[in-house]
Amino acid sequence: MAKRELEHTRLPIPNGWFAVAWSKDVIAGGVKSIHYFDEEMVLFRTRSGEARVVDAYCVHLGAHLGEGGRVVGDSLRCPFHGWTFDGQTGACVNIPYCDRIPAKAAVRAWPVQEKNGMIFVWHDEKGREPHWDFPLLPEIGHPDWSEPRTFDLEVPVHVQDMHENNNDPVHFQFVHGAVEPLPSDISYDSDGRAYRITSVTERATPTGTFTTQLVRDSWGIGLSAVRTEGIPQAGLLMFSSTTPITAERTHSRWLLTATNNMVDLAGEDFMNGLTSGVMQDMRIWSNKVHRARPMLCEADTYLAEFRQWVKQFYV
Repeated sequence: MAKRELEHTRLPIPNGWFAVAWSKDVIAGGVKSIHYFDEEMVLFRTRSGEARVVDAYCVHLGAHLGEGGRVVGDSLRCPFHGWTFDGQTGACVNIPYCDRIPAKAAVRAWPVQEKNGMIFVWHDEKGREPHWDFPLLPEIGHPDWSEPRTFDLEVPVHVQDMHENNNDPVHFQFVHGAVEPLPSDISYDSDGRAYRITSVTERATPTGTFTTQLVRDSWGIGLSAVRTEGIPQAGLLMFSSTTPITAERTHSRWLLTATNNMVDLAGEDFMNGLTSGVMQDMRIWSNKVHRARPMLCEADTYLAEFRQWVKQFYV
């Protein structure tokens, strides 16, 4: 009986670092309402330039801090009665008409970091502090690399199902028209939070034919970098963060760049190929169900490993 409610397993929202905005979208003093992890939050940038994220609703009478709230120094002021909350701790630091601040007057402040052109929030179902990290990518913003292009995509599917594509070499043949899956090697970091898939191929370029590597790094569920290496003094990079809006919907942000000496020769084709290719996945993602116990065959090694690996990011 092919009913979606019988075939589909609803996954919870995983733990980890996820992007909630592009850095360029929030100026000092800017306030932005955001919805991720099935939560209402407010993103703002302090006058000193730090990105902060707090829960949306004031503990006083429940006003939404993103709807008319304003930045005051390093804090966010409620539009209803002026209660002001520190962006880093969430504690109420001022009530303009009362000298005594209630001891428990605070909103939740989310752990935030900003790098690689994005603002990231740490989500943990148990409320634990961040216990793993991901790297600052040196290519982004480097003078030898092109101005990054950005790409946004929302998909009605769980973040795990999107990330799983990275470990599914066969789908590149049937969905994206590859002649055959590239031979690949996979290795895991010692702490188990990250892994790398490397594929080797011969690539023809305007400057010659080179043995190149397609290197795909992943950190947690949703953070990935794709690099093409092996062409002397040249490189291509895509960095992405795919963030749960709800358990059934995700927002994916892609940043794409190439070395200045490569951007006109192959960089534009690389970027366009990635962004157009993901649209071929859209029909699959938008209509699939999640199989908690899929019927795998002996060739699905990477998929089987991935399903075991992702368990660490759930409570």
